[in-house]
Amino acid sequence: GVSAYPQDVTVAMMANFANGGAAISVLAREIGARLEVVDAGSRAQTPIDGVVIDKPRSGTRDFSQQAALDPSDLSFAFACGMRAVERALAEKPDLLILGEMGIGNTTASAAIAAAIIGVPAATIAGNGTGLDAAGRARKAEIIEAALTHHGLREPVPDTQSVLEAVGGLEIAALCGAIISAAQAGLPMLIDGFIVSVAALAATRINGSCRPYLIFSHRSAEDGHRRVLDELDARPLLDLDLRLGEGSGAALALPIVRLACALHNGMATFAEAAVPDRAS
Repeated sequence: GVSAYPQDVTVAMMANFANGGAAISVLAREIGARLEVVDAGSRAQTPIDGVVIDKPRSGTRDFSQQAALDPSDLSFAFACGMRAVERALAEKPDLLILGEMGIGNTTASAAIAAAIIGVPAATIAGNGTGLDAAGRARKAEIIEAALTHHGLREPVPDTQSVLEAVGGLEIAALCGAIISAAQAGLPMLIDGFIVSVAALAATRINGSCRPYLIFSHRSAEDGHRRVLDELDARPLLDLDLRLGEGSGAALALPIVRLACALHNGMATFAEAAVPDRAS
């Protein structure tokens, strides 16, 4: 009851990504980026053409009842993200865009953020994909009860324990991808709430990855601002986006490209023989 949409939407949308009909599919074509879709843990039971399957199990467990992931699931998910970065590095990219899609993953993200930051779930949980006020309150209550159930309130838990207790496989995979890309010296455009929570977890595990993160936008999800503040991040855009998929990061890419062009191509006053300010 934490989402306005059923889990089947996740599987259907993966096929839509691969078929080129999703928002990020269109944006990737327009910006000249190669889109790779990875099934890091969905409930899909059969292969989908154009989708890389790299998951330890089909579906993250219900964290209101039990730990979402066991240690082997978490290790596999980290490695899934690392393998995705390795594939990307083979094409010698200048920058990596990270996105996600998964019904229910704003709930997992809010739980992770509330545990890591140490704030009430009600201050992080948002409306996700269209919950009303009652649905949002129920979502926050479920998260808070789960954090207490898993002992994530006192003392401050370590990040990997948080991911095992309430994390999603795709969030853990993003965390692994962020750490791996930073180790390779590859900058990343971070998308919205879910990817920012993965970035928060990644920086708590390995703080040296923070300089490689460029935050593309501030989403309409309420908890995103709190997560960005925790990361001391100033996003490039603030357009009340809610779609996910990496769409906000794709929109920000032209700004990054233009910034690089100005840095590399714009003449200094001395080079252009322009008088400097009077002394």
